Amino acid sequence: MYPDLSYFFHAIFGTQPDNWTSIFKTFGLFLVLAILGSAYLLYIELKRKANEGLFLPEKVKVEENKPATIGEFISNGIFGFILGFKLLYIAQNFSEFQGDAAGVVLSLEGNWIGGILGAIVFTGFRYWESQRAKKKEHKVYLKDIYPHHRIGDITIIAAVAGVIGAKIFDVLEHLPEFFEDPLGTLLSGGGLAIYGGLIIGFIAVAVYLRQKKIPIKHVMDAVAPALIIGYGIGRLGCQFSGDGDWGIVASAQPGWWFLPDWLWAYEYPHHVLNTVRTDPAPSIPIEGCDWDYCMKLSKPVYPTPLYETFMAFGIGGILWALRKPLQIIPGMLFFIYMILNGIERFFIEKIRVNIKYSNFGIEYTQAELIAVVLVLIGIAGCLVLWRQYKKSNQ
Repeated sequence: MYPDLSYFFHAIFGTQPDNWTSIFKTFGLFLVLAILGSAYLLYIELKRKANEGLFLPEKVKVEENKPATIGEFISNGIFGFILGFKLLYIAQNFSEFQGDAAGVVLSLEGNWIGGILGAIVFTGFRYWESQRAKKKEHKVYLKDIYPHHRIGDITIIAAVAGVIGAKIFDVLEHLPEFFEDPLGTLLSGGGLAIYGGLIIGFIAVAVYLRQKKIPIKHVMDAVAPALIIGYGIGRLGCQFSGDGDWGIVASAQPGWWFLPDWLWAYEYPHHVLNTVRTDPAPSIPIEGCDWDYCMKLSKPVYPTPLYETFMAFGIGGILWALRKPLQIIPGMLFFIYMILNGIERFFIEKIRVNIKYSNFGIEYTQAELIAVVLVLIGIAGCLVLWRQYKKSNQ
């Protein structure tokens, strides 16, 4: 496992782990790749739909060479202060930053001299830009803006709301741990419930699209393949970091010549949890290891993140193939995504470690419950859209 990049470089080049590259956490890196990958696929689809006339442009007033306002100077100064305040502190306390990057960044600790210098630099730079703009012609004109031009806004809204939603749902599932250490739980790099991210992210983006008067059904269809591919990339982060999102104890090896041992049962050495308290089996120390992450599972488990990655990419391929034939029924592709996503998650939960609830004699996990709801909504959505399509073509 590679809890951070220093362990990856050790495996490839034999360098010593826990060096300065340890600040780059594997899970976070794959989370960023998942967001960027999803954004790129969404951009391609939104642009294609715009070229086919499925989106109408919005006329937006654009100003070039506009002098800076007082508000811009203030915002640049605040941003520069925060950046300098933290960066100089991190440089002076790098070992602390290596051990807990999120905790250091989100703490109130910092360097005031660095903050003041940062504020001066950023405010001065904005003043210099403003003076240059005054020497050029001030232009005001209308520009056609399509949804794919707003991909930056959509991505940021989805990413921020998604992470917040994922953390909220995870906290709800682990309330005892949260009450035991609220700040540590909230600032932890791990512990993200994917369905919480999808639900809250979807709501936030839907509100934004409504404000911009962008047809939501076509955007839903465009985002469906992007979401599932991003999900698969994110699961690779779970696998390579060993964040605890693994399966139950694996049964005896089947002995299939085409199946590597680690694809059936894996002990997750150097997992990022780095604690004895792991399910479904306690972790044990790795003999001879004196690094920061020296634990592995005492029993091999199913590497469920890999299974989910394979299934996610497969579902992504299906949705990508269906995206053009199904665009005659806007929204249909997204509901099919909900069905396939729900089915995939429901069955992977059968061999995955998670907290179980019991009601009416039925045991289930939070993910199983949400998966069933997604499938039902997906089926209902497909039926409603199909009936509307048939009725409109009679």
